[in-house]
Amino acid sequence: MIRFSNGHTFEYMTASGALSFDGKGWLWEQPWRWIGLLDPTLFTSVTKTLTLRPTEGNLRWYNPFRCLRLVRGGVVNAVGLSNPGIDWWCKKIGPSLNSTKIPLIVSIFGEPEELAEMAGMLNGFDLAGLEINASCPNAETYVLQDTARVIASCEAVKTNSRLPLILKVSVTHDISQIVKGAENLVEAISINSIPWAVAFPNRRSPLEILGGGGVSGKIAQPFTWGLVKKLTELTTIPVIGPSVWDFDDLEKVRSLGAKAVSFGSIFMCHPWRPTLYVRKELKQRV
Repeated sequence: MIRFSNGHTFEYMTASGALSFDGKGWLWEQPWRWIGLLDPTLFTSVTKTLTLRPTEGNLRWYNPFRCLRLVRGGVVNAVGLSNPGIDWWCKKIGPSLNSTKIPLIVSIFGEPEELAEMAGMLNGFDLAGLEINASCPNAETYVLQDTARVIASCEAVKTNSRLPLILKVSVTHDISQIVKGAENLVEAISINSIPWAVAFPNRRSPLEILGGGGVSGKIAQPFTWGLVKKLTELTTIPVIGPSVWDFDDLEKVRSLGAKAVSFGSIFMCHPWRPTLYVRKELKQRV
């Protein structure tokens, strides 16, 4: 379990965007919620990543699955940073939050000065924390390799925010240098999906026309779980274990040192499983 400096604790988290911008789920996830097989109140949810200004990305609301492909044991997606911008979120979502029912963490992306501005805008809302997305696999390659930018982003947000920070990293980052700079700035580390070219260097992506995309789910575990182990050896910052696919994965990723677990692309393929797994584990503890 992870405990933030503001007192919020969590063990189960949704990856960025798994349950939309409000933690209640996308339109196509609502039938599962209505019949009780998707319970957002079991998780601390992370919003779809927001940027300072609206970003088109690859997602089209009238055809959300054009930038998704199922692969055996996971998903490849090239959604990118599609979002209506932080002003929209502050007007449409923020005022109606109820953290006692669904604790929410807002994910943000941008240059350090943009992140600082967004962090300040979010101080007035009832949030559990912020996540700095420093690792979108559909962003420009330089973003995934710029250690100084990542650390500067953490510093900028920390200076302007009252909220606990999560840093979302990539397997392509220079992790040892990043965690040195992130000490005393962030309160947890999460892990993003794997760029297609890293996971499958000799295969063309089915979403090549959209930039290749990021690979997540069980198929990403050799990469993401390896990073969990490395992070826990390098730093005392709590690590959130990603890529949960089967029930046994909860204990497996914890055995590598993860203090909490994150459900991401499993919502796309099996939207009822995260709720089922959490209920099963909680019942076993009684």
